[in-house]
Amino acid sequence: MSGRWTLNYARDLSLALKSAPEDTTGFDAREVTRLDSLGVLQLLRFARRRGIDFDTCLFDEAHRALVAAIEDVADDRPQRKRSYGVAEALARLGQAVHRNWNELLALLGFFGEVLVKMTRMFRQPRRFRPTATVHHMEQVGLDAVPLVALLCFLVGAVVAFLGANILRDFGATIFVVELVSISFLREFAVLLTAIILAGRTASAFTAQIGAMVSREEVDAIRTLGLDPVDLLVIPRVLALVVMLPLLTFVAMIAGLLGGLTVGAYGLDIPPQQYLARMQETMELRHFLVGLVKAPVFATMIALIGCLEGLQVEGTAQSVGERTTSAVVQAISLVIVVDAFAAIWFMQMGL
Repeated sequence: MSGRWTLNYARDLSLALKSAPEDTTGFDAREVTRLDSLGVLQLLRFARRRGIDFDTCLFDEAHRALVAAIEDVADDRPQRKRSYGVAEALARLGQAVHRNWNELLALLGFFGEVLVKMTRMFRQPRRFRPTATVHHMEQVGLDAVPLVALLCFLVGAVVAFLGANILRDFGATIFVVELVSISFLREFAVLLTAIILAGRTASAFTAQIGAMVSREEVDAIRTLGLDPVDLLVIPRVLALVVMLPLLTFVAMIAGLLGGLTVGAYGLDIPPQQYLARMQETMELRHFLVGLVKAPVFATMIALIGCLEGLQVEGTAQSVGERTTSAVVQAISLVIVVDAFAAIWFMQMGL
């Protein structure tokens, strides 16, 4: 081989190699005057197609460093395909459990850090950010009132309508009042509100803080001697802890009004009778059981949203992945905690 084996002559080089004899066992490239990475790759692929030991081929001393570098990085091995065996499935399951466990530990650690810095804020009130807190209260609370009220009103109407269809067969349509009232006061109101805010607010927190991380604004905050937890996390946590119980109360009223509407217009239960029945059968403990869970859900949602935002790695793809992860984690954790809380309250007779 001789001449120039460079990019400018790529087509000619390809034709020359195709015309090589079938019984070729090696080649001598010591008379090649110019050689670039494309020329080395063409010779390397030619040697592999013909089963030639590339180490036995001859090159000029000036080209050996380039040949060695290209040979190291030119790996034609196919990408490993995903295996669908039982062992591999169990391995992937174990990895997922391990990742989720690490996420839970990170959340617990983050909760401890926020709790310590909130305690420090009582000793140093200047760290409190009232303007940011009120802004987030408006954003996560007031702006969500129409959505929460509408959805809970419709769910209350659906629960009353479906319950009436079943209870009518037993002549007990009037018990729709207890069905709607107990279900909304204890479970549906706080659960629906928490799920709505998990999708609406947790994603917003993650996207806002993640965008700041990707633009290096959080690093700038640290450079200025400020604490990102005091500045970004605590106002959001406090805002959600204050507003979620209020939104839960709005959801309870909306759900009860949905049941009252169906009772009045679909079940022939006069509003006065509906309200009288509800006053006779409802107990304060049902209202308190539902309301006491709201601050717990608010803390979980806010912490997950802020933690995922701080874990963004600086790319747009990372922001999207962390936002999705925050919504999934928040909704899943809310439902799991609510299930255990419902069982515990029932066992305690509350």
